[in-house]
Amino acid sequence: MEHQTNNTRRRLNGMVVSDKMDKTVVVRVDRTVVHPKYHKRMTRSTRFKAHDPENKTALGEKVTIEEMRPLSKDKRWRIVDTKAA
Repeated sequence: MEHQTNNTRRRLNGMVVSDKMDKTVVVRVDRTVVHPKYHKRMTRSTRFKAHDPENKTALGEKVTIEEMRPLSKDKRWRIVDTKAA
């Protein structure tokens, strides 16, 4: 069943850092912030659990994830697009 995409849902780009779970991958999303005192750019990362129903994404792949309804305690994102690393 094809999901309707709504423009209000957030989309983020990241990299798969773990694919050991069934139908779930862990995606690391990096962002750049500026240090308040030293004004140096730093990379901060956040890890999201994303739904992958066919288990087709592999470790190290670049993916796009999209917000969705909660599927479990930690899983609120789904894989939308996969790009080769």
